Amino acid sequence: MTHFKEKYRKRASHEMELINLLKGIDTTNADDSWRVLRIQSEIVEGFDGMRMVGPAVSMFGSARVKEDHPYYQMSMELANKLSKKGFSVITGGGPGIMEAGNRGAHGEKGASVALNIELPHEQKGNDFQDISLDFKYFFVRKLMFVRYAFAFIVCPGGFGTIDELSDVLTLMQTGKIESVPIFLLGKNFWEPMIEFFKTSMLSEKMINLEDLNLLTVTDDLDLIVSKIECAYKTKSAKCSEVGK
Repeated sequence: MTHFKEKYRKRASHEMELINLLKGIDTTNADDSWRVLRIQSEIVEGFDGMRMVGPAVSMFGSARVKEDHPYYQMSMELANKLSKKGFSVITGGGPGIMEAGNRGAHGEKGASVALNIELPHEQKGNDFQDISLDFKYFFVRKLMFVRYAFAFIVCPGGFGTIDELSDVLTLMQTGKIESVPIFLLGKNFWEPMIEFFKTSMLSEKMINLEDLNLLTVTDDLDLIVSKIECAYKTKSAKCSEVGK
């Protein structure tokens, strides 16, 4: 057993040396073959860093929301409730809603996970991260958000939040991933978008009615927690009767 552990330690050390070497490659003017190696290193490091996260929920939302905003407080409270139940909370690691999610989960049973992104105007990571990973590429970061979550909470946000929501919806709609619960937190914020989906997309037959059923719009935190618990125990996105 000692021999195996030492062999594994040396192999892991070698792999991390290779990952660090590849991450150091400047791909700004590199051809695609070198860029692929950098991308591969981020995927390997992401998989390695996330493998012990356990049952997790991804939380999306604006970086611009301040600590005293109701959206911040509501997101932090929800993350705290989930973490106390043993669910890890995955965010983008920045300020605003992301900080609220990490802050609520930090120090509880579930892990506070941050997937930080390199931006031209540097995004400072928040101070409430149990597991912290850094990414250069948005699409690798998105892979980690989706691969390791069995439910999604989408809080009020801008284009980045809409992008993340659209990615998850498209993957479910096309059958690339299994349907899992998606909760839109902030009824007043999201209901106009849902109305647009109904009056424009649905009426023009750009989407089907069952596509809308993928979404639950609510401000009831306990309902969200109970549905997520149900989804985890039953491995089902339905659980529609829970909490009603």
